[in-house]
Amino acid sequence: MSIKFSAIALGAMLALGTGAASAAAPADWSKVAAKKITVFYPGVSPIEWITKGSDHGGARLLKKGETCVGCHEEELADMGQKMASGSKIEPTPIAGKAAAIPVNVQAAHDGENLYLRFSWKEPKASGAAKMDADNQVKLAVMLEANKVERADQSGCWETCHGDARTMPGADDKKTKYVKGGDLASGKYYDLIQWRSGKGEAHDGYVADKRVMDGGKGLVSAEGKKDGDTWTVVFTRKLAGGGEGDIALATGKTYNFGFAVHDDHAKGRFHQVSMGYTLGIDAKADIVAAKQ
Repeated sequence: MSIKFSAIALGAMLALGTGAASAAAPADWSKVAAKKITVFYPGVSPIEWITKGSDHGGARLLKKGETCVGCHEEELADMGQKMASGSKIEPTPIAGKAAAIPVNVQAAHDGENLYLRFSWKEPKASGAAKMDADNQVKLAVMLEANKVERADQSGCWETCHGDARTMPGADDKKTKYVKGGDLASGKYYDLIQWRSGKGEAHDGYVADKRVMDGGKGLVSAEGKKDGDTWTVVFTRKLAGGGEGDIALATGKTYNFGFAVHDDHAKGRFHQVSMGYTLGIDAKADIVAAKQ
């Protein structure tokens, strides 16, 4: 059985005119290199915990310039299991919560648009109450242009703080944010998101707060479920052009991370990636080569 959901960012359509209709992802994704990235359940591990040596032994290596993925890539599933089970930094474990999900990530571009494709097998549902009844799955991607401190080491963790909503005892109205973040200085993350319920697409950013819309770079976000496999494809203008849109250039690399909200999850109860690099015709963890 195949279920398909799609969304077109209205602002992008207006900006592109007929160009939105002509954007086309690679006809044969099997010819595009894929990188398998494990997203894992992070428990209560805000950036304050990550950087505190008495809580996290890796804080010392982080100060020396080591990346989070450099230390932990081989143990992500095990880390997720410890936190999902409640044996480490998770005060309210969810029985049956998926500890980790392997995701195949592919990227390409055609000189005008960047195409990002994610595919993964759906884990067994936990059977817990639905936090987000409207959306079985959400997929969010963040890009950063090497201006946020430590973003090249910690990925999206620079937006994750202990005082943000769904963290224990936190203000339920406070969103993700970057310490000292603002659009004018370039200290922010570009954010795009797809939601399965109505096929919604969002194009925003995270600076001093998270803003879900206002960008003009996202042309479309399409997702479908074939059997037990989800596939989501984002089409995004390289040039961006809207509030919080990072202009992507060939020969450059950007910091990249993503999160899957599986099984009707919301807030911090997602599976997240470590920080990686995305290159536009440039050497990186994930390379978007011109097709």
